[in-house]
Amino acid sequence: MRRSLKSKLEVSGIYLVVLIMFCVILYPLLWAISISLNPGTSMFSAKLIPDNWSLEHYKWLFNDPRSDYVLWYKNTLIVAVFNALASVFLVGLTAFAFSRYKFAGRNKSLYAVMLMQIFPVLMGMVAIYLLLNLVGLLDTFAGLIIFYAVGGLPMNVFLVKGYMDTIPRDLDESAKMDGAGHLRILTKILFPLIRPILAVVALFTFMAPFMDFLTPRIILRSPEKFTVALGLFSFINDKFGNNFTIFAAGTILIALPIAIVFLFLQRYLITGLAEGGTKG
Repeated sequence: MRRSLKSKLEVSGIYLVVLIMFCVILYPLLWAISISLNPGTSMFSAKLIPDNWSLEHYKWLFNDPRSDYVLWYKNTLIVAVFNALASVFLVGLTAFAFSRYKFAGRNKSLYAVMLMQIFPVLMGMVAIYLLLNLVGLLDTFAGLIIFYAVGGLPMNVFLVKGYMDTIPRDLDESAKMDGAGHLRILTKILFPLIRPILAVVALFTFMAPFMDFLTPRIILRSPEKFTVALGLFSFINDKFGNNFTIFAAGTILIALPIAIVFLFLQRYLITGLAEGGTKG
C-alpha cells in the first residue's frame, strides 16, 4: 500500500514539474501574441487578447515601405537552408570517418572534439572575425553559413558518430564486395539508416539563424543583408521609437518556418532524439 502511494506521489510530482515548465514556456509566447495584436505601441494590455485587437502590425511588416522585414526573412531563410544542408553534409562525412576508419590520431581527435564542446564558439569570435575579413567573407552570407556549419560540428559529430557506431559493419563489407566505394556506402546505405539523427541535426541547424542575434551582428554590416533577428532589433531602438508591438509581431512570424520544418521531420525527430540518447 505504501509503495503504491509512493508511486502515485512520484508520478504526481513529475506531472506537476512538467505543468510548471509548460506554463513558464507558454506564458511568454501568449504575452508576445497579445502584444502583437494590441493596437498602437503599448506593451501592456488589460486582457490576454485585447478587446480591440488588430492585425495592423502584421500588415505593416509586409506593406509599409519603411519595413525591410520581407528582405530580412528571405535572407534568414537562405542562411538557414544552406546551413542545414552544409551541416548535415559535413557532420555526416566527419562522423563517417570517425566511425568507420582507423587512422593515426583518431582517439586524440575524438577527445579534441569532445573538448571543443566545453567551450562556447563565441570565445573565438575575434579570431573568426579576423579570418573572415582576411579571406574576404566578412559581410557575406557565405561567411555566416560557414561560421554556423563549422561551429556546430563538435556536438553534432559526436551525436551522429554514436548513432552510426550501432549500425553493423557487415553492411559496409557487403557493399564493398558488390563494388561500392566509400562515398556510395555513406550516401546509399548509412545515410538512410541514420536519417532520424540527421533530421535532428537539420532542425537544430535550421533554427540557429532565426534565433541568433550576436553572430550576424558581428559578421554582417550591410542592412540589406541583415537576418530577421538583426533586423528586428531596429524596431526596439531609436529608429522606430521602441516599437515593441511590431517587434512582437515579427518574432511570432519567425516560428512559422521552424514549425513547418518540425512537422515535416516530426516522425524522424522522435526516433532520433529517443535513440540518440541511448546510442551515443
